[in-house]
Amino acid sequence: MKFGIFYELQLPRPWGPDDEHRLVKDALAQVELADQLGFDYAWEVEHHFLEEYSHSSAPEVFLAAASQRTKRIRLGHGIIQLPTNHPARVAERVSMLDLVSDGRVEFGIGEGSSVTELHPFERRFRDKRAVWEDAVRAIMPMFGDHGVEYHGEYFDFPLRNVLPKPIQKPHPPLWVACSQLETIEMAGRRGIGALGFQFVSAEAARAWVHAYYNAFTKHLEKLGDYQANPAIAIVSGFMCAKTDEEARKRAEGWTFFQFSLMYYNTHGPVVPYTVNLWDEYQTWRQTPKGEEAGSRSTGLIGSPATIRERLQKFVDSGVDQIILLNQAGKNTHEHICESLELFAAEVMPEFHAMEPKHQEWKRGVLAGEIMLDEIDTKPYWAPSNQTPSSRLKAEGIAPATVGSPG
Repeated sequence: MKFGIFYELQLPRPWGPDDEHRLVKDALAQVELADQLGFDYAWEVEHHFLEEYSHSSAPEVFLAAASQRTKRIRLGHGIIQLPTNHPARVAERVSMLDLVSDGRVEFGIGEGSSVTELHPFERRFRDKRAVWEDAVRAIMPMFGDHGVEYHGEYFDFPLRNVLPKPIQKPHPPLWVACSQLETIEMAGRRGIGALGFQFVSAEAARAWVHAYYNAFTKHLEKLGDYQANPAIAIVSGFMCAKTDEEARKRAEGWTFFQFSLMYYNTHGPVVPYTVNLWDEYQTWRQTPKGEEAGSRSTGLIGSPATIRERLQKFVDSGVDQIILLNQAGKNTHEHICESLELFAAEVMPEFHAMEPKHQEWKRGVLAGEIMLDEIDTKPYWAPSNQTPSSRLKAEGIAPATVGSPG
């Protein structure tokens, strides 16, 4: 198993004049530390206009800075929003980042999360999947050593040679955000790595991993001529401390990550400076649903022994990578660094050692030598904090019950 770290660049109110500067510098120091400790990936999101939840609107700048402070760790876009970016600019930025990082880029793509983000870019929420697919078809040929033109439903591009070209050939590994569990099957069918959120149970993990690889091996339908990337990575809340009690205390506000994007999804578009999201979160935590979410024993939050036990379930399910969400709410820089150090010293090595066995299993699955059961995934569907409010209503689910990171 491999391990990544994950950044939204969250900044709950109140804001001081130097807070954003310190937030970015601390995050870069954490990525540098993770590289030294042997972590495999650092993932950075792209969001726009989501006060407090994410101050990361230019991930390529952050990742470029991280590339100059690190030597080995892979640098992942988790993700680039295709509906809010022109295809040529995406290809240019990804290629340049691959050059300055000596070929360490992971190319994660997604649709965007809410009307607050999409509408200013003249994109309708209901069109975002179609725009995403059109953008994928336009972008991927741009990495080749030839001129490209594209005439699609949403993008029209004349014959040009998009420069520069990436070091990794034919292009950096391709991933897609799976903010809804059922999107995992879509990712497999498209031949793209799945970036998902934590499963609610070991049974759910097994069901969705099987769905992904069965879609990949039996129903592959790529959107274009790109290199497939069969892989599943899962984001999980994370804090490692000497005791379970200390870990829970240090990660007390980690459910802010869950709450805040759910809030934007169900209250958008949000007028700037009209909501103190941290205060709203504190109020929500006092509700029965908030108390339940806070007390629920989810995520990789605990002592090394507790985290080790929970990680084994991911290993058994066939997940390739666990992405650790440490920078959430008001978690401190000191505690984040201590957590990474303790995990790297006492937990990560034994799971890194399992990687050859996992790769052999995966090779057998992709070669058709290991047949995975066809499991009905409907019982394991669960809403996330990016589930549209209209769908929640149709399913009879109150927004406040939503609690999976995305």
